[in-house]
Order: sequence, then C-alpha cells, then structure tokens
Amino acid sequence: MDITILGIESSCDDTSAAVLRNDVILSNVIAGQKVHEAYGGVVPELASRAHQQNIIPVVHQAIKQAGIQKEDLSAVAFTRGPGLLGSLLVGTSFAKGFTTALNIPLIEVNHLQAHVLAHFIKQNPTDNTQPQFPFLCLLVSGGNSQIILVRAHNDMQVIGQTIDDAAGEAFDKCAKVMGLPYPGGPVIDRLAKEGNPKAFRLSRPQIAGYDYSFSGLKTSFLYLLRDELKENPNFIEENKADLSASLQYTIIEILMDKLQKAANDLNIKEVAVAGGVSANSGLRKAIEEHAEKYHWKIHIPPFAFTTDNAAMVAMSGYFKYLDKDFCPIDAVPFSRVII
Repeated sequence: MDITILGIESSCDDTSAAVLRNDVILSNVIAGQKVHEAYGGVVPELASRAHQQNIIPVVHQAIKQAGIQKEDLSAVAFTRGPGLLGSLLVGTSFAKGFTTALNIPLIEVNHLQAHVLAHFIKQNPTDNTQPQFPFLCLLVSGGNSQIILVRAHNDMQVIGQTIDDAAGEAFDKCAKVMGLPYPGGPVIDRLAKEGNPKAFRLSRPQIAGYDYSFSGLKTSFLYLLRDELKENPNFIEENKADLSASLQYTIIEILMDKLQKAANDLNIKEVAVAGGVSANSGLRKAIEEHAEKYHWKIHIPPFAFTTDNAAMVAMSGYFKYLDKDFCPIDAVPFSRVII
C-alpha cells in the first residue's frame, strides 16, 4: 500500500508544503517573503505573520498539484525545529489541526536532518542516485555549518560544526557591509565569477578537529574594508568582484579543508552537500574538484531541494512513518538543537 506524506516547512521565512508518495515527490510548493529585503535580514515577527497568510493556500496548492485528495494522506510531517519559534508555531499548529481533522498520524521532523535526507527524494520512480551508507554530509546554510556522519536514515552524528557563525551568515553579513542587497549569498556568488579569488588575503582560523569558525573571517573582512576606505572612499565599488571572489574562495577553502580531513580520517568516499549554501556555484565546483582528486562519489541536490523546502520534510517523515515514529499532539517547537 502506498504511503502518502504531506510535508510542512515553516522554520524561517519560506512557507512550503509538499506531497510525497513513498519516496517520489509529487509536488513541492514554496512561498517566499519579500518583506525582509528592506531590513537586510529576516524579521521574526513579520515572518510569522506572513506564514499565517501563506500556510493554507500553499498546502491547498501542494495537494492540488499532487493530484490527490486530502483523504489520501497517510500522515503529516512538520518541521518542529530548529528555527524561529513564531514561524515554527504556525506550521506546528496547522499540522496538529490538519491531522486531528483527518485522524492520521503526526510526525515531527528535525530541520537539519531533513536537509541531509533531501538526497533521498526521488523525482521519478527509476531515480537511483541516492547515497550509500555510511556517507559524510556537509550541511551549510545561513544558520548552520556541520559535517555529519550518516550511518542510516535514523542514525546521524555531527562530527564537526561551527563554534560561532555559520558559512551562510558570513556570506550575508559580509555582503551587507559591502552594501549588497539581501540575501547577500547569491549576489556574492554572481559577482565572484567576475573577480580574482586571490586578490585579497583574509583570515583563516586554526580550529582543532573538524569544527569551523567564521567570526574571525568576518572581522578581517570588515577591517580590510575599513582600512581601504580611509584611503579610497570608492574602494568597495571599484573592487566588488575581487572582494566577492576572495571572500567566497576563503569560505569554501575553510569548508573543504575540514571535509577532506574527515573523509580521509574515516576512509569514506561517499560525500554529500546540503543546505542553502550548497546552491553556491563555487562550492559545487570545489566538491567536484575534490571528488576527482580524492575519488569521492559525490551527491549534490537539485537547486529546488537546497534551500528550505517541504519536500525534504516529507522525505524525513516518510522514513519516520516506516519506523512508526509518530509525534504526540502536545509536542511544542524548539529553536535550537544539534543532531
């Protein structure tokens, strides 16, 4: 009998709903929030209000695009955390009400684990590109930078993570001090293609093990701009491409050095990348170059499954459904957690 899962994602500023039949995606609808661009970052109160407006039409559209009726659903999976509490409450509350009305199971999903499991989404029944266990996953986003050892769908261990800022946060905050629009990561990526990645030398932290740190990099970038602007008020405008390329090159080098060390130490050749920053063209190229050099088998998700989306939530929910790992109706969302 087919298992049909409705996934709901509302951890930050994207409202998303998706329908998965077994492990094949039927629909994945995402509603973004333009309101935050004027503030240079996500405003939690505005985000939660926008989720309230978007959640019902997004779920309706996901079910319609999937070509099913709500009565066909086996369960509803929702992001319980981590994320913005106000945003999570909207998705949590809707999922509880929806499952109660339909009398079907409720499944809580860890947002970070969902990013990892996005690699198992099939876009058609014959898709066989999924990673083999065990594999390493580099999870890089605006809020997280982690290296995860994945032994099974329900067995993940964080072996390295940032001790301060995330890679995506470094991209966005450095872009902001350059006067670039929000979100800054994609703008940096575009400008970097036109610049010299070795034009400026930026700080590279020396952190033990597989952990990361990006706060020193942000500070060195800020000091570079401060010192150069004293001599030339037009420094940023005249060097946008080179600054972007140097910043991107340094962040990717930091990420890949630790990932390569972990893969070598653990003798693992299956390597995946996930999270919003995995859409970065420089990081994708670096992963491909390392794969050729170190004989990795790599897994890079389609762009639709890199940023926050409900397809990955539904995928995680599918595996939990198989394990009969259901959620009590009194579960509350959480803002912070590690896998």
